[in-house]
Amino acid sequence: MTQWKIYGILTAVMIVWGFNLASVKYMVEFVDPVTLTAFRILLAGLSVMGILASFRMLRWPAKSDWKFIFLGSLLNVVAHHYFLSNGLSLTTGSNAGLILGTGPMLTAVLVSLIMRNYPSKLQWLGVVVGFAGVAATVLVGNGAATGLNVGDVFVFISILAQVLSYIVIANAARSLDPRLLTGYMFIVGAVVLFIISLIQEPGEIRTFATVPTSFWIAFAFSAMLGTAVGHMLYNYSIGQAGPTKAAIFMNLNTLFSLVGASVILNEEITVGHIYGLVLIVIGVLFGSGAAEDLLKKRRKRLSS
Repeated sequence: MTQWKIYGILTAVMIVWGFNLASVKYMVEFVDPVTLTAFRILLAGLSVMGILASFRMLRWPAKSDWKFIFLGSLLNVVAHHYFLSNGLSLTTGSNAGLILGTGPMLTAVLVSLIMRNYPSKLQWLGVVVGFAGVAATVLVGNGAATGLNVGDVFVFISILAQVLSYIVIANAARSLDPRLLTGYMFIVGAVVLFIISLIQEPGEIRTFATVPTSFWIAFAFSAMLGTAVGHMLYNYSIGQAGPTKAAIFMNLNTLFSLVGASVILNEEITVGHIYGLVLIVIGVLFGSGAAEDLLKKRRKRLSS
């Protein structure tokens, strides 16, 4: 598959994820976050398995693949979705979308550090500017006097866990199709989340009987399209383009998260949110190394 097709897939995924964030924020108003997430991820996992079975791609993983499945499920499913759903119950959809926009910057820096290819000065500048954007976003959502919202902290932890999982997925892709990896991660992660929900939210499963029809529409969209298809395609793209390039497209997720928060949740997008978005995008361009690559290419053209 050509790079442009991969980029097209990533763009489509970002649109779906942007609106999925608003959908999850809507659903946690009816069902407590961990119980909701356990069943949403379970449906997503079953959907992935069904899709793979229809294409005859379903197989039992090799023994060596299970370490990636378990580690990936703990980071990409349990930690990411646990903190994201809990964070969304405590903060706004627009704040969450902007904080999630730090993903590309975190991916580039963590990949560089883990591979001992230390970030440049421009990348560190990007980190500082990106976090300034997050700080501006948090202050817009909560007011400087009220202090840091724990929901914003949870959302940040969720994106950090997801970024770490991308490194696991990139390594697993050498021996296991990332789409198959996604299905197994969802099933394992859903079981762990369900156990957590029984401890943290006992009896919450009964609230599913009282939710409106609009909840089930959002639930089906989020589980089957936003989570199942979205993560299948994104994890596949990581295997094709690498974690750093794939993560750059999360800038679009930030943009569409703001649009989704405005359209679905009727949240007001303020000038402060726009400032935060601009700082995060600048941070990502420098932190991911994209700006440095463009400067090198320009110098090369000028010298030739």
